[in-house]
Amino acid sequence: MDFLHQVAVWLTASAHWHGPKGIPNRLTEHVVMSVAAVVTSVVIGLPIGLILGHLGRGSVVAINVSNIGRAIPSLALLVFGAQIFGIGAIPPYLALVALGVPPIVTNAYTGIRQVDPDVIEAARGMGMTGGRILRRVELPMAVPLIMAGIRTAAVQVVATATLAAEVAWGGLGRYIVDGLAQHDTVQLFAGAVLIAVLSMLTELVLGGTQRLVTPAGIRRAGRSTKQSVLPGTVTAPEALSGVA
Repeated sequence: MDFLHQVAVWLTASAHWHGPKGIPNRLTEHVVMSVAAVVTSVVIGLPIGLILGHLGRGSVVAINVSNIGRAIPSLALLVFGAQIFGIGAIPPYLALVALGVPPIVTNAYTGIRQVDPDVIEAARGMGMTGGRILRRVELPMAVPLIMAGIRTAAVQVVATATLAAEVAWGGLGRYIVDGLAQHDTVQLFAGAVLIAVLSMLTELVLGGTQRLVTPAGIRRAGRSTKQSVLPGTVTAPEALSGVA
C-alpha cells in the first residue's frame, strides 16, 4: 500500500504536470505518434483489403500479411529502423505502421467477402457498377469488421508506442525507460499506469465509434448470426454480422 501511495503522489505532483517532461507533454507526444501511425495504417491497409475483398481474390495475401505482421517483433523493426534512419521519430513511426496494417487489411478483406452474394447480385440487377456496389452495398455492410480491425490496430499501436522512447523519442514510454535507467520503480510503475489507461480509453472510444457507425440493422443481425472468418481476423460481437 505504501508503494501505491508513492505512485499516487508521483502522478499528482505538480512538478510532473509542467514542462517538457511533464505528463501533458509526454501524453501529447504519445498520442501524436499513435494517431499518425494509425492514420497511415488505415490509408495503406484499408484500400488493399477493400479491393482484394471486392475482387474476390487475395485471401492468401490477406492471411499472410496478418501472420507476418504478428510474427515480426516491433522491437526488431525498431532496431532495424534506427540503424537505417538513426534515432528519432522515424524508426518508431515505421514500426508502428507495420504493426497497424495487418489487422486492417485482414478485417477489411473479410468484411467485404462476408457480404451476402444475393444482395450483391440484386445490386448488379439494378444496374449498379462494381465501384458503386463496393461503396453503396459492400462497404456499409462490412463496417463492423473494418472498425474492429482499426480498433485493434489502434490499441496495439498505443501500447507499443512505448518503445519509441528506446530511440530517443518522447511519449509516455520515457517514464518507463527513465525509471529503469534510474532504478526508480515508482516512476516506472506510474508510466505503465498512464499507458494502460490511455490504451483502455482508446478501446472504449473506438468501441463506441464502432457502434455509432454500424447500421442498426447489421447490429441487430450480429446478435443472432455468426459467420466464418479468416485466420487472424479480429472480431467483435457486432462484427459477426449477417445481412438484415
